[in-house]
Amino acid sequence: MNFDFSDEQKALKDEARKFLAAKCPPDRVRKLMEEGSSGHDADLWAAIIEQGWTGAAIPEEHGGLGLGYLELCCIAEELGRAVAPTPFASSVYFFAESVLLAGSDAQKAAYLPKIVTGEIIGTQGSSEKVGPVTAESIDAEVSGGKLSGVKVPVMDGMIATHAVVLAKEGGKPGLFIVDLSADGVSREQLRMMDASRGAAKVSFSNVPAERLGEAGEGITLFDAVNDRAAVLMAFEQVGGADMCLEMGREYALNRFAFGRPIGGYQAIKHKLADMYCKNTLARGNAYYGAWALNTNASELPIAAAGARVSASDAYWNAAKENVQVHGGMGFTWEVDCHLHYRRSQQIGLVAGSARVWKEKLVSRIERRNAA
Repeated sequence: MNFDFSDEQKALKDEARKFLAAKCPPDRVRKLMEEGSSGHDADLWAAIIEQGWTGAAIPEEHGGLGLGYLELCCIAEELGRAVAPTPFASSVYFFAESVLLAGSDAQKAAYLPKIVTGEIIGTQGSSEKVGPVTAESIDAEVSGGKLSGVKVPVMDGMIATHAVVLAKEGGKPGLFIVDLSADGVSREQLRMMDASRGAAKVSFSNVPAERLGEAGEGITLFDAVNDRAAVLMAFEQVGGADMCLEMGREYALNRFAFGRPIGGYQAIKHKLADMYCKNTLARGNAYYGAWALNTNASELPIAAAGARVSASDAYWNAAKENVQVHGGMGFTWEVDCHLHYRRSQQIGLVAGSARVWKEKLVSRIERRNAA
């Protein structure tokens, strides 16, 4: 079985890499962080929409390209390499996937074309406190079609126009679409370690909410959406990890100490070799997840958790070791190592930390083996 991308998909990756190298160089990301904005490059986002990437996995009948999830994984990897400061993940991996998975025909027709054109920037509001999101951790409530409660942090919450919110209705969790421009919605920008991705505390007070799926299915749908997003985020992490390895290798070959490149010293060789091994393992798990996602295989829950755990470990390891390879300079603002260091920390917590996904992986394997 061949888990590699096709020639056409590799060509898409190459074009995406060239596009992002031109439109999203590190100095552009750095400038956005220095400005202290909400972590959103509006011009880059408009260019990405023009490329049609937001509709890569959305069916043509809803204005998308209808390519598939493998192509979306290719795009995700390149966005991760570039540390792209856009709401792509929030809007495409979480909001669009929620509508695709649980939306009615009318909801799909209403929301998906606007995701493709960028008229809607979507996000997901699930967590309210420290710890995993469970039915017991949810206090937000929908009564009479109106939502009240608080979600924090909400990724890209300052710029999103709509959110899929996890809330209780009649005591049971459900997923609801909320227009964030409605009366009763207030937002507070949060200060994040990764300033290239913004987040907000979003409060709701009797805000109209439109249910996705059936009543009481919230946790089941929430987990299913997060499994899909986990695979796509794993590709972003793999892309970032590979970029860290390339940065470290390039520096090791060109930085001289005691008359020789530092890459010739065993300590540096071992760091780079360990980065390569973890990155390769993560890529293999990500490819397995991509196959399961693209074919809607029954293995998706296990494959998604495995991809997420492996990619989180690889990206964090590559980011911190890249700093170490760069030595004292690696800790400074002038060197780009910190861009990936910050992103590896931030993305490693979206939709659950590595610890949460490890617990999911173990429990899912146990259930499969007991069946």
